[in-house]
Amino acid sequence: MQSDKIKQGVERTPNKSLLYALGYTDEELTRPLVGVVCSYNEIVPGHMHLDKIAEAVKAGIRAAGGTPVEFPAIAVCDGIAMGHIGMKYSLVTRDLIADSTEAMVMAHQFDGLVMIPNCDKNVPGLLMAAARLNIPTIFCSGGPMLAGTMNDGRRTCLSHMFEAVGAYHAGTLDQAGVQEYTENACPTCGSCSGMYTANSMKCLTEAIGMALRGNGTIPAVWSARLRLAKRTGMQIMELIEKNICPRDILTPAAFHNAETVDMALGCSTNTMLHLPAIAHEAGVTLDLSQANEISAKTPNLCHLAPAGDTYMEDLERAGGVYAVMKELTKKGLLNTGLITVTGKTVAENLTDVENRNPELIRPVENPYSSTGGIAVLRGNLAQDGCVVKQSAVAPEMLRHEGPARVFNSEEQAIEAIYAKKIVSGDVVVIRYEGPKGGPGMREMLNPTSAICGMGLGESVALITDGRFSGATRGASIGHVSPEAASGGLIALVEEGDLISIDIPAGSIQLKVPEAELARRKSAWVCPEPKVKTGYLARYAKLVSSADKGAVLS
Repeated sequence: MQSDKIKQGVERTPNKSLLYALGYTDEELTRPLVGVVCSYNEIVPGHMHLDKIAEAVKAGIRAAGGTPVEFPAIAVCDGIAMGHIGMKYSLVTRDLIADSTEAMVMAHQFDGLVMIPNCDKNVPGLLMAAARLNIPTIFCSGGPMLAGTMNDGRRTCLSHMFEAVGAYHAGTLDQAGVQEYTENACPTCGSCSGMYTANSMKCLTEAIGMALRGNGTIPAVWSARLRLAKRTGMQIMELIEKNICPRDILTPAAFHNAETVDMALGCSTNTMLHLPAIAHEAGVTLDLSQANEISAKTPNLCHLAPAGDTYMEDLERAGGVYAVMKELTKKGLLNTGLITVTGKTVAENLTDVENRNPELIRPVENPYSSTGGIAVLRGNLAQDGCVVKQSAVAPEMLRHEGPARVFNSEEQAIEAIYAKKIVSGDVVVIRYEGPKGGPGMREMLNPTSAICGMGLGESVALITDGRFSGATRGASIGHVSPEAASGGLIALVEEGDLISIDIPAGSIQLKVPEAELARRKSAWVCPEPKVKTGYLARYAKLVSSADKGAVLS
């Protein structure tokens, strides 16, 4: 066992004495030591209950003959961090989580790992660590929160809450209405209830083979979540016995499966950052252009919030991620011979699965659209690509041309939106918010929600080198690469320039003559960094572009 390096032989008796200091018995130390990486904290609603999930996981490990050893991982609540400097610290935690987990595991030589994440950067950060460390590992998230219910019986969620602020500024919702949303949008613990980034990544953890069925969809407050945690704790022991490691699972074909399920579910655009970063750690190259190739073949089968009015609990009742995967196998879109953490293949996992709600999970013969939920656009404005959640775009905005309204920060843009300076037909451009320029590539949920809440979601587009929350809907185009701080063309856009967007054609163009662009380029000077000290300054120096997953060099 790997853990023998800290507990076997006379040379390791000093190490063992410290294990004795922890209260471990010789009987416990003869068993595999399983690290339980728990992201519990008291500031993130999605993580406030993870101590209970960890206890269930540890019970499962003990039942199957292992010795669990818990240690923490950090997590940020993107909703609480939204709209201020805190959002600069969201994406960057993904790498802190991976690095700190690597440090703990290598220092203490665990035989296997159970990862307990739940929210946005916590899931990909731990998947990156799993791929990097490559010892037997399995995931058990904390699960999604239930949807809220308004006083009149309408269901609601966090994206409605953000849009309510826009409606208030538009004068269509009063303070009492805002308060009603505040009290009802987030009714339980768990990750926010729509197909936002956290739930997208947990569903893809199932799809890629690193978690048991239900990881992405069983609600946080259901007792089934505790049973899943116990089964996960038991299953890690089989993975240790068979030496099934993450890189045995995280193959190029598995990433293809994950992207295919991504397209069918209509996941967050943030998956286009996280999947390449995880692949990078697994030694797999995942090019952004592959997304359109997969999307062209993959029908979009689900319209969960924010694209529709159904939620994660509904997807679970309908059969969950496995039911979506079973539909995709009917068209031969998945590689079903791949090994997973169940110890079985994808095909074996799907044997008895059925779609229990064809209205929620559309059959492949009757999809919402014949192409997937995410599209990558290219053109002179985004030579290396940009990303849009096309399944959440109003039909009339799939093609749009309008004048640029240019802002050098999120704060400038939101001020103009609330002041009603943005009008129908405009293309809002928010730049210097990319991985380097932000630094930290903030989510633009406040501006996009304000646009939708003020009734402009079907007539105004937003383009940024930043990114979006999974709760964003509308013609919101992010991850523009190269970013402004790297001299990308987005840095040269001026007020009133015409921008043409054609999502079905995968095109985005700045309609300015080449000679004029050359003149602007020669005069352009990169602004001073917004942050010059601390972790963010170091991050800005090391981070790659968004099309490469914003990984650290």
